[in-house]
Amino acid sequence: MTSTEKIIQKAKELIDSSPDGKRYSQLHAEIAAAYPDIPLNTIHGSLHKFRTEMPDAYYLPTRGLYRNVKYKTDGENVTPFVKTEKTEKVKEEDFYEPLADWIVNELEEATKAISLGGNKFKDKWGTPDVIAVREARRSDIIKPPTEIISAEIKLDIAGLITAFGQCCAYKLFSHKSYLVVPLSSSEEDIARLDALARIFGIGLVLFDSSNPKEPGFTIRARASAEDPDMFYVNKYLKLVEDALFS
Repeated sequence: MTSTEKIIQKAKELIDSSPDGKRYSQLHAEIAAAYPDIPLNTIHGSLHKFRTEMPDAYYLPTRGLYRNVKYKTDGENVTPFVKTEKTEKVKEEDFYEPLADWIVNELEEATKAISLGGNKFKDKWGTPDVIAVREARRSDIIKPPTEIISAEIKLDIAGLITAFGQCCAYKLFSHKSYLVVPLSSSEEDIARLDALARIFGIGLVLFDSSNPKEPGFTIRARASAEDPDMFYVNKYLKLVEDALFS
């Protein structure tokens, strides 16, 4: 039996034995305690698989709560669960807007963020998926300097090293640079990226790459602020000036 099969089987056992159901965090904690040798990110990935391919014997009475249908009561108000169709492929672009919103409203490192991606900057050094700006607010007593924040998001775990290099390149024109990688990445890859991120001052964020509506961005390492090269700042920001500063 594979690790994923063990985890899903254990999740079913835990849900089956709980009339009140189990929340995702409870399942993860109890499975981690039952299988201490299985990496935490493997448990995350397996639970995501269980959620997106949920058997008919289970349902969500409320968002994030899993229960066996045998405990369902008459007239119970149930949160509908829609299984992900295998023909629907999640794309990186699906996460750009949620990431931009998270940088502003959750991370609170910017006053405005926009999605870019593609080849907006038109050079071999690449274009960040999201670029953001932090400007002084009128209510600030001490006005902070304007800062530029860039972020690169990756779905393909085979491209994490390349993505890290891109984030380093973005520091040419950004005060802060963030790398956003899937929770399903191997524990070893995340540990190496975490160590490199702290050495180079790159921010590291983990997310659920299977769910664009609720990606659950989680900060692993905050980016450190460093002064970029103002020549490159002005060169690239001219290309997005209207959208970023309007």
